[in-house]
Amino acid sequence: MPKRSSKAPRDLNKLASFIMEHATDEDIEAIDDGKNPAAVILGRMGGLIGGKVRAEKLSAKRRKEIAQKAATIRWGKGK
Repeated sequence: MPKRSSKAPRDLNKLASFIMEHATDEDIEAIDDGKNPAAVILGRMGGLIGGKVRAEKLSAKRRKEIAQKAATIRWGKGK
C-alpha cells in the first residue's frame, strides 16, 4: 500500500513522471535513450557558455543593431 504522507507534485510534467514511475515500478531516469551520456554533458556545457562568450565578443554597436532588429520584428507583427 502506498504511503499517504507522500504528495503528488503540482507541475504537470513532474506529475506525469511521478505517475509513470509508480505505475511501472521503474526509474524513469534509468531508461537508456540511446544517447552517449558524455556527449550530452559536453553539449550542455557548451550551450551554457556559448551565449555569454558570444555576447562578450559582440561590440556595443552590433548588439544594438541586433536588439533593434529583434524589437522591430517583435512589435511589427500586428501591423
